[in-house]
Amino acid sequence: MITLNPNGVYLLDGKTMAPEAPIAKDEAREQTIAYQILRKHQAPGQEGEGFHIKFDALVSHDITYVGIIQTARASGLKEFPLPYAMTNCHNSLCAVGGTINEDDHVFGLSAAKKYGGIYVPANQAVIHQYARETLTACGNMILGSDSHTRYGSLGTMGVGEGGGELVKQLLKNTWDIQAPEVVLVWLEGKPRKGIGPHDVAISLVKAVFESGFVKNKVLEFAGPGVKNLPVDFRNGIDVMTTETTCLSSIWVTDEKVQEYFQMHGRPKAYKELKPGKVAWYDAVVTIDLSEQESMIALPYHPSNAVSIHELQANPEKVLKAIEEDTVKRFGDKVHPDLLSKIRDGKVWADQGIIAGCSGGTYDNLSEAASILKGKSIGNDYFTMSAYPQSTPVYLATTRSHIAEELLEAGVVIKPAFCGPCFGAGDVPSNNGFSIRHTTRNFPNREGSKPGQGQISMVALMDARSIAATAANGGCITAATDVDYEDKHKPYEFDGHIYEKRIYNGWGNAHPEEELRYGPNIKDWPVMPAMQENMLLELAAVIHDPVTTTDELIPSGETSSYRSNPLKLSEFALSRRVPEYVGRSKRIQEDDRNRRGGVLSEDLQKALAVAGTSAESTSFGSCVFANKPGDGSAREQAASCQKVLGGDANICYEYATKRYRSNCINWGIVPFTIGPDTPFDYEVGDYVIVPGIRKAILEGAEEIGARVITRDGRSTPITLYFKNLSADERQILADGCLMNYYKNQQ
Repeated sequence: MITLNPNGVYLLDGKTMAPEAPIAKDEAREQTIAYQILRKHQAPGQEGEGFHIKFDALVSHDITYVGIIQTARASGLKEFPLPYAMTNCHNSLCAVGGTINEDDHVFGLSAAKKYGGIYVPANQAVIHQYARETLTACGNMILGSDSHTRYGSLGTMGVGEGGGELVKQLLKNTWDIQAPEVVLVWLEGKPRKGIGPHDVAISLVKAVFESGFVKNKVLEFAGPGVKNLPVDFRNGIDVMTTETTCLSSIWVTDEKVQEYFQMHGRPKAYKELKPGKVAWYDAVVTIDLSEQESMIALPYHPSNAVSIHELQANPEKVLKAIEEDTVKRFGDKVHPDLLSKIRDGKVWADQGIIAGCSGGTYDNLSEAASILKGKSIGNDYFTMSAYPQSTPVYLATTRSHIAEELLEAGVVIKPAFCGPCFGAGDVPSNNGFSIRHTTRNFPNREGSKPGQGQISMVALMDARSIAATAANGGCITAATDVDYEDKHKPYEFDGHIYEKRIYNGWGNAHPEEELRYGPNIKDWPVMPAMQENMLLELAAVIHDPVTTTDELIPSGETSSYRSNPLKLSEFALSRRVPEYVGRSKRIQEDDRNRRGGVLSEDLQKALAVAGTSAESTSFGSCVFANKPGDGSAREQAASCQKVLGGDANICYEYATKRYRSNCINWGIVPFTIGPDTPFDYEVGDYVIVPGIRKAILEGAEEIGARVITRDGRSTPITLYFKNLSADERQILADGCLMNYYKNQQ
């Protein structure tokens, strides 16, 4: 169904692939849609190596926008220089923390008024659907502080980054990247009835994730199969490209995209996008849509996928492997029992969810209702909820009887909300098995707490197969195995509710407006600049193949404290290394005392072995992980480390650019080590990096360091910090992005 060609091809007239062409690859790469858009957004006067991008719009939600505005305000923000939409879709149904959630929403509205922004009240829309409906335009670029910022199917290159990158845009600076490779995703054929966008997306992630085939590259979708996909179907595939670890995505556009913009009252936002006459792609992914099967992505990653038919054929083998993986990850604190979900040779789920930017589309809900029409999800343990992704979508489902049919079948319908995707809504029972049309099924994304003996598991499925399963009382069923017909009318967008409820202050800032603070909204603590030498103590050593951002800073209930850096930092690595916070605080306190001229006994010994002075050598915590940062763009995965005195990370590679960027923006040096370098050191060992400030500022890309073990042994190690721009080096030297801007002023 999916084939990978790593050799690259020329695409001629957007129709024919060829190994050779009369022009050079670099010249032909400029004729890709991706490079046409990137060149258009290159900041004036900054042409040269790489790209220095200014975006057309920004988007954030209520886990990230408070911190972004606080950072920008501390850095000299006067007004928003481009449209900035702040949605309230992550903490709108959370009931944790007293007044915290609504305090942040009030802060967001006051910021929109003061600086000239767009404020989307709670439950009006999830972040990415609002952007699709109101901010996208063919040939444009949008930057979002959410990893699933993807609008390529609507002709807009979307990029998900941490809040620091949005701060740069708010202060009229640029997003800087190396020139990316572009991968052609060539679509052929037409999906069968019962196949949905999540089936295709899960198969794509399975094909490319583990090998890193498209990591930090741009995916460009084209081919004869594109015309066979409705826009909602394209959106559903596109938003999941984040899980491939690609940089961004873009699609050819056609009359269906034109109809989309016309329906949304923005006909001028459309223009045809297609590759030039000769375009070069560095690799090719070919997808035959006609061969697509109904898929299920098992815990704990969207790439851990099999077809539903494969699961049905050998459920014991598949589920036993998940149980073993669970114990390997979490130890004897949890007791997974997925095998109990097998009854009479069939696998049974406890919960079905259709939600968020990937699941809650009109087309998904329409087909789900068609499958469930006249049936019941039953009155046993299986439950099901559906979340339309915006009020216009919700309104359309009521007018076309979709909501009615879902409700009659026993489905609970809830307003636009992202909670089921990140662990803040519809948390299953202990050992519960949930099937969801959402974006991720990482550990803890469903809200369980393995450190406290709680475990539940999420599998990703398309809305159609979730509905087919629900119609069978929770017995996992492929939608291709059921007979149904969708007779609902096509989607009709009605944006009147937005006109009534959304505050749109773009271009109309009111500087006299006061920001409204709640007691949990706190300023960032002071962060010291980098000193001449750096002494690190390993506060966490993680040898898992990948460490996700949800493990670095858990989602779910912690999000209520996202506006309070000190409180939020208490949760750092809490579900993976519970001792990390206490260790980091002790290291941080030792460094404060050092700055005051008082040295602990352990620090004196370490400095004596290091051979550097206490006055010129900072002391901070460090995390080692094999491959950290897969997942969310939330900057808190890095800022919490910094708030706790983290000075550096060491790893073999960073899972995503966005996490590495977050580390840099928060003054955490993103060290790597060679792929063959063993790292058998333990928590409590030290790493001394002499001359780090000079090396950073003078453009070095590697430095000699030493590991000092607790028993006094000293081992040399080479640390790398490649591909840092001049600005990024200065940010690290200054201690963080805020310090960098303050120093500029």
